[in-house]
Formats: sequence, structure tokens, C-alpha cells
Amino acid sequence: MASATDERHVKVTLIEDFRPRLRQLIVVEQLLDHLHFIGTEQREQVRQKARAQGNIAAADLLIDFVIRGPHTEGWFGTFIDALHNSGCEYAADYMEGNIPEPAEEQENELCVRLIQILAPSLVEMKTQDVCLHCFSKGLLTKEESEIINAETENRGPRSGARELLRSIVRGRPGWFSKFLNILRITEHQSLYELTGGPPDSGKQDEPAGNEAVSPAAAESCDSPKFKETSFTEAHQDEDLYEGTSNESEKMPNSPEPSQPDGTDPESATGGPESTDIGLRDYQMDVARPALEGKNIIICLPTGSGKTRVAVYITKKHLDGRRAKGQSGKVVVLVNKVPLVEQHYTAEFLPFLKPTYKVERVSGDCQLKISFTEIVKRNDIIICTAQILENYLERSNKGEDEGVNLSDLTLIVIDECHHTQKGGVYNQIMMRYLKQKHKNRTLQKEQKETVALPQILGLTASPGVGGATKIHKAEEHILRICANLDASKIMTRSIGDFKKEPRKATLSVEDRKEDPFGDVIKKIMNTIHIHAQLSPSCDLGSQNYEQWIVDKERKAATGDDHKVRVCAEHLRQYSEGLNLSNTIRMCDALSFLNEYHEKELKRKTAPDEEQIIHITDTERFLFNLFKENKEELQRLAENPQYENDSLSKLRSKILHEFSSREEARGIIFTKTRRSAIALSHWIQENPKFADIGVKASYVIGGGDQSVVKPMTPAEQKEVLKRFHKGDVNLLVATTVAEEGLDIPACNFVIRYGHVTNEIAMIQAEGRGRAEDSSYTLVEVKNSGVAEKECVNEYRKTMMDKAIDLIKALDQGDYEKRVLEFQIQAIMEKKVRMKKKKQKDLKSQKPCDVKFSCRSCSKYVCSGEDIQIIENMHRVNVTTEFSELYIQRENAAPQEGRLDFEANFFIACKDCGQEWGVMMLYRGIECPCLNVKNFVVTLGGKKREKCIKWSELPVMFSGFDYAEYASRIAESSDDEVTQ
Repeated sequence: MASATDERHVKVTLIEDFRPRLRQLIVVEQLLDHLHFIGTEQREQVRQKARAQGNIAAADLLIDFVIRGPHTEGWFGTFIDALHNSGCEYAADYMEGNIPEPAEEQENELCVRLIQILAPSLVEMKTQDVCLHCFSKGLLTKEESEIINAETENRGPRSGARELLRSIVRGRPGWFSKFLNILRITEHQSLYELTGGPPDSGKQDEPAGNEAVSPAAAESCDSPKFKETSFTEAHQDEDLYEGTSNESEKMPNSPEPSQPDGTDPESATGGPESTDIGLRDYQMDVARPALEGKNIIICLPTGSGKTRVAVYITKKHLDGRRAKGQSGKVVVLVNKVPLVEQHYTAEFLPFLKPTYKVERVSGDCQLKISFTEIVKRNDIIICTAQILENYLERSNKGEDEGVNLSDLTLIVIDECHHTQKGGVYNQIMMRYLKQKHKNRTLQKEQKETVALPQILGLTASPGVGGATKIHKAEEHILRICANLDASKIMTRSIGDFKKEPRKATLSVEDRKEDPFGDVIKKIMNTIHIHAQLSPSCDLGSQNYEQWIVDKERKAATGDDHKVRVCAEHLRQYSEGLNLSNTIRMCDALSFLNEYHEKELKRKTAPDEEQIIHITDTERFLFNLFKENKEELQRLAENPQYENDSLSKLRSKILHEFSSREEARGIIFTKTRRSAIALSHWIQENPKFADIGVKASYVIGGGDQSVVKPMTPAEQKEVLKRFHKGDVNLLVATTVAEEGLDIPACNFVIRYGHVTNEIAMIQAEGRGRAEDSSYTLVEVKNSGVAEKECVNEYRKTMMDKAIDLIKALDQGDYEKRVLEFQIQAIMEKKVRMKKKKQKDLKSQKPCDVKFSCRSCSKYVCSGEDIQIIENMHRVNVTTEFSELYIQRENAAPQEGRLDFEANFFIACKDCGQEWGVMMLYRGIECPCLNVKNFVVTLGGKKREKCIKWSELPVMFSGFDYAEYASRIAESSDDEVTQ
């Protein structure tokens, strides 16, 4: 019998699988009213997203919240009910397994597309008449009808018509023929004919209720008239179909003048007839062992055509199996969502589609059927590695909708240097290695073995893993070879085909005057005196950051409130100092302003009856910033004191754009905040605009940062504009370093950010055009020039290590690889065993105590905490309820009898947030976040505890019945009184 966790995983995966379809069919504003387990803050975020970016982006965010949970009992049924109650019936069908046949689904999509194309004409309809009939025929819900009528009254019939069209296309298949008939009976003869109805059919004497529609009209989506309609009209009213899918939109052709393999770029991306894959000599040399069926790693520089080699090997692999009467199945794994579309559109589809079925799958792609079915129906599947791992795990658990390694005949792993340190590539390959070694035992026992796929790894740089000696670098690379079960690592000099960028480092000088930084340092030194702290390192340096973090932890565990709160503020000033050295002073001031406004809000009670205590130290810190804010504002507005790094960057950009006929470049920077700020700085500078600089930024998609992340669709849109030339200067974080094909880039700038040798090689490789340049701009306290020198040394060491590995006798190589493989398998077993033992050696709940991290007030013991669904730690004791206040989220509370908005819970004395008030099966439960407490375990305080999983304590399960009864009794007592 499946556990609750397994059932929840299946339901979450189902939602994730049909995410692209749900994004189209969900109407977030209507659905939110019925989705009671979504918190108030999350609701407001969804609504803001809808206002700023439209329904699809908001639906995407809403799906994230649904998947993320908390998943209380019956949550999935509640989600389906909400879809039904909000009029999203077609979306509910997918969740209930009532999926239309592929032919029916395709026909429905064609109908949606036809409405999209004809929108400029259809908005001329008599909106109120059509709306009334659509409502009576069930194409619109009452709420949708009211919205359309309100839109018509407020903004006119055309705007109302757009809303009507948005609504009807979300309906179940069959809506089109009804809509066509409504056009006829509401005397829209020209629109009726335009959408496929036969001429002269709109007879006046036919009753309004007549549903007779000709077969030609009902099937007009497939009619020649539809296929001949000009698609150029579709963009005349772009806001109309924000809710329809654009997933099938292809990436534009690469503007690169020539391909590394010598093929014409137009034939490379031009269509089905492009079946010739010509490889250069160096490409053919590295491909040969793979053509013989061996597992290999291909290590070639960025831009040298590794993916093209993989396409060639894939085709030969499938051709060979077909010639033997065997089926072939190739999976191409990538580690980033944008690479799925890139490999599909630019490489695999153009060359292989005529002969083989190619499909791509990612969280950002249309997934109409399960991944298992996609694997069955196609020859080549391009997907993110996590999707394959999820379905391999399903199969491992014995679930029907799984995939086995034995189902595949070739796995291509892009950026294969990530096959280490427990990453998803490594998880997949550990399954492979375990089965391979099981096969050896089976062979000895003369039993049938399990077929395993051929492995092809691609990388521009395996790196050295932090090694400082050549033998350690060699060991690091051999481990990657072992993890990929590679018989060889293939490299070749690409000679004249390599485009080596011109490299330069721009050193910066200390500001002759830095009054803005001086004011921040003055504030910091005043705080040092107040807290009796004596730093021994430069303010704003990395060493200072580590020092102050350590002071904050020790002060929290030592109940030293003064030092703890001062250390927290000093961390923010240190970051402000770094920002003023990296970007503009006004950006640093904005950051400090945001922090202090948030802290002041935390010290404000939700009602006047409750007084939150502000300590003398906190009041001192708030006043200190207030006293200096005006001076900081004045200095931030004076460009005279700009940092030298920004001056150097400005000069470099101006030089590149004024000295090149067509400049196109990338600036890599460390943080999302700096990427956005630099992009705005460039856009606001008239000097850049005068020489044709068109800047934009691209940042990561995770939500671990306080800065709003970018969705995959937003990333794709920016990269598309960069390909087309609408953007010619990209400011990016590390998200753009690996894999993304940006061939026209002719200069790369690393702005105060250097990581390891792999990132350096990848960043250099972004500049693929002729005469490209690679420039490192120093930033104060970053130490990037020294790091870059170290990376150059590591790159040389890596090349030498690869040469040593290639020079090994094959027998010695295989012996060392086998040792590493067995070691990896044994280490995995030991880790699993330790995990089980750790679970068994849990301490008693009475041994753990929790105190407020801010004011050190004792809060509760582990005996007071219960766990819901093995995930959420709650404290529902009466004593605990007296210790906290509830603070509303940013969104106003919903005025509904059957729903209570989520709140934050915070310390009644100091305002420190402790967690959230979660709704579990109709009961509010205070849910705690352990990082907001000082934890005492076995009488000893722990300086750092970020996750509950770090505590070896088995809390008791939440007794829902007992607590619900207690609440019911309490309510009865109140009524009697």
C-alpha cells in the first residue's frame, strides 16, 4: 500500500506534468476564491503577478504554491473541486484523468489558434449579445459573464470581446461548434463565414435555439481556409491571447556566420531536409570510439561543435540499430531548462526529424502525456536530468508510470563535469554503475543480465576540483570518468578553428574620495564602540563578513542581545559597503533603506493593545541610520564620488561599442541585485544610448534570493531578443555561463566576479565571434585578479592531467576507474546506512529547548512540539499561544466565513518572527521555523541550526482528533457563557 508521502509525490508529479496545460486553462482570479489552502501572502503575490505579467505567469506561480504545499489531507481533492467551482472544468478534467484523445486535443488547439488569428476581426462582435448566448449555452460561467459585461461597460465592447474570447477558449473541446452557431444566430454572418461557416447560412427565420451547424463549420479548424489564413494577423492584438500557449515557438536561427563543423547555418537549422551532418577532422576523431559503441567523454572547447558531434553519434547509433532490426532510444540530458529548447531547435530536430521522432520535455514545455509515454513514442528525447531521475525512481518503487535504464540505448549527458558531488547526473549514473556491477555477478552465475545504455558525456572543462597538485587533479578527472563509466576521455586540438579571445584585466584604484563609504564606515565604527567589538580586518571585506556572522551566532547562543542585534545591522552595512564599491551609491542606499523599513515594521504591533518592546540598542541603531540617511542621500546623488570599477566598466563598454561595427557582449556579475542595477545604470545613461547600447539582464530562476527571480519563459524571451539583436548587451549572473548558445557575442566582461576554472573557461567561451575579447574588471575587496591567476594555473594543470590520463595504459586506466566506481558504490551504501542509524539515534524531545533568537526568552521544549505529515513542526499548547502575536501578511484578510487567512506569528516581546499560522484540515496551527530560535540540545546551545532535519529529535505526531475536540469544547464553553 502506498504511503501518504508516495501518494502526495504522485499527485504533485501529475500537476507538474500537466503544468503547461494548466497554465493555459486556469483563471487565477477566479480559482483563488476557491483555493483555501493558499496563504494570504501567496494569494497577493499571485494577484500582483497577474497584474504585472498576466494570467499565464500568475498561473505558473499559483501552481508552484499548490505543489509546494503545505499538503494537508485532502488537498488534492480540494484543488480539483476549486477548479470545478471556478469554471476551470477542462483543467479539472486533466487532474481527474479525463484526458482527451490526442486527435481531439490537437483539433481543439487548432480551434484556439484560429480564434487567436482572427481576433482582430472577432473583437468587432456585438459583445453583450454573444456573451448572453455563450452563458446560456454553458460556454461561460456566471462570473465570467459578469466580468465580460463589466469590461464592456467600463472599457467598451472591443475590450469586453477580448475578455470573452479569452474565456471560451479555456473550455472543454466542443466549444468551437457552439460558438460558431452563436455567431450565426446573433447575425454575425461575416464572422461566421470567416471562422469556417458556409455562406448564406445565417437565415433570419431560424429560431435562436437552433443548434444545427454544418459539419464543415464544426470542423473548420482543419479546413483549407484555416490553413491558408495569414498568420501575420496574430500579432495585431497581442494582449488578447496572453492565456494561449506559445510553447511551440521556436528559437530564432543562430546569427553565427559559420558553424564549427563547416556546415551552412541555414541548412543546419533550416528544416527537415537538412540531414547531412558534416564533421571536421578533429570532431570525427573524438567521435570514433562512440561510433564503435564505447562510453566516452568528449572534452572540446566551448563553441567547437560538441553538440553537433553528439547529433552525429546519435544518428549513427540509431541507424546502426535500425539496420540490425533493433529499436533505439536516445535520451539527451541537460542541466538547465533553456538548453532543452536550444538543443531541440538548433541541433537535433533539423538533422534527425526526417528519419526519427524527436521530442523535448522540461518543466517549461508542453507535456500532454506522461514522460513514460513520450519515451515509448519517440526515438530521441531531450530533457532536463531531473525529469529522467524522477521516472527512474518511480520505476525503482514499482510504479507503473516509470522508466528503466534498460529502456534506453544511448544517454547523452551535456555539461557532464557536473556528474559528481551527489548531483542529479550522479544519481542517474549511480543507478547505472550499481546495475553494471550487479550484471557482473549475474554473468558469473550464468544468469541473464540487464541491458544498459551507451553513455556519451560532453564538457568543455572537467575542472580540477580545487586540486593544488597535479596528481589530485588527475584523480578528480578520473573520478568523473569513473562516474560516467567512460572508457576514454577524448580531446583534440581544434587548431585554426579555435577562436581565442583577447584577454585583459582592468585594475582599479581606491577612490581618492569616498565620502559615501566613509559615512557607512563611521556608522559601523559607532556600532563597534556601542557593542564593544574590535574587528581586525577591513570593513566590507569577505573576512569581515565571516567575522561578523560568527559574532552574531555566538551572541545569539550567549543571550547577548546587544551584540546580536548590532552584528545583524553590521552585516547589512557591510553589504551596503560592497554594493557601493560594485554598483551605484544610490543602489547601496536603496538596499539599506529597505532593510531598515522592514525592521521598523517588525517592531510595529498589529494593534495598539499590544506593545512590542524596543530595546535601547535597537532604538540607538534606528536613530543612527536616521541621523545619517540625509547625508547618504546627498552623497549618493553626486556622481563625482562614483567607484573606479564602474568608471572602468563604462570606458570598456564605450570602447567596445565605438570600435566595432556591430558590438554584442555579456557582462557577468556576482549577484542578481547587481545584475539588475547594472542593467538599469546602462539604460539610464544617455552616453550608452547615443552609441546604440541596448541592455537587458538575465538572472536565475530559483527563489532562494530576496530579489525576484526570473522564470524560464522570461529568460527565454531575453535570450531570444539577444539573438535577434534587439538587445546587444546582456548583464547576467552565472545562469548564462554554461551551455547557452550565444554565437554572435564578441566581447565578455567579468565584473568583479570570479569563481573556478570551469566557470572561467565557460565565460571565455561565450565570446564566439571573430576578434572577441575577454576582460576582467576588478572590484574593491573582491580579490578577483588573484583568483583569475589561480584559475589560469588550474586550467593549465587540468590540461596536463588530461594528457597524463590519456597516456595511461588502457589496463591501468580501467583498473583505476573500477576502483573509483566500487569506492563510489560503497560510499553510497555507507551514507544510506548512516542515515538510517541517525534516524534511530534520535534524542528525546524533552532534551531540546527553544528560545527566541532575538530576545532570548524561553519559548518551549521539544515535548510541546508535534509534527504534521512528517514535515511541519507545530506547537498548539495553550502556554505557547500566550507568547506570540499574529501579524497579517501583505495582502488584506479574505472576508470569508469558511476561510482564515494565514498569518505570521512573532514574539510578543520583541517582534521576532517565529513562523506562520497554517490552516490544517480546518484548524489553525502555529508552525515554527527553527532558524528563528536558539536551540539547546542536551544542555548545550547550538550556534547554528537552519533546518529541522539537523536536529536528531523524533517529535510526536500531531493528534488532530484530540486537538479538534479541545477546540470544539472551548467553542462550546464560549457559547454557553
